[in-house]
Amino acid sequence: MSAQQQIAIRSRKLGLLIRDARLAAHKNVADCAAAIHVTPGIFRSYEEGTRAPSLPEVEALAYYFQLPLQHFWTSDVLSDDPARTATIPLAALVDLRQRMLGVLLQQKRQQASLSPRALAEQTGISLSRLRSYEDGAKPIPLPELEALAQALGVRLEDFFDQAGPIGQWLNKQRAIQEFLKLPPELQDFACQPVNRPYLDLARNLSSMSTEKLRSVAEGLLDITL
Repeated sequence: MSAQQQIAIRSRKLGLLIRDARLAAHKNVADCAAAIHVTPGIFRSYEEGTRAPSLPEVEALAYYFQLPLQHFWTSDVLSDDPARTATIPLAALVDLRQRMLGVLLQQKRQQASLSPRALAEQTGISLSRLRSYEDGAKPIPLPELEALAQALGVRLEDFFDQAGPIGQWLNKQRAIQEFLKLPPELQDFACQPVNRPYLDLARNLSSMSTEKLRSVAEGLLDITL
């Protein structure tokens, strides 16, 4: 299967996930399109899989639907629980993220010592289109960004928003998911206010260097002997 065929299949699957998320959130196409600053026609093409949204647009949709970003890499069907509405200017954030993503893509390509032409040949993306992505002139469809990340030998997660409002919300969602994976007894321990000093101590110890930890351990050993 060629790279372009893989991108096309990924686009169709992503479209189904977006449509499912929209229906579960009881949103219409026009509202979703307005939230990420595209036309209803473009949003419909996203759902149909004839074109694909960019990573910043998918991040914004995850926030708009109040979903973990990882949902768009699953095959899960959502419940009918209504989602909360967005409270930040998603369209402006998407535009900013598109430009930032172009700069980051260029940095990753340079770190991989690949020319634009070489990267274009590896991914089947035209050179002019690749340059427009790096310039921030065009949004990068998510399936193409996945192909670019694979060709560059980096993780797709390296392109995720980390510092912005959406990135902070996504990080909180990941933290909640990791917390829920803990055994019930550890969850209960962490939720008890009386145990807060122990959690603070563990956090401080985790930030120490190996040498510092060794020094603390030796000091404790001297005290107990």
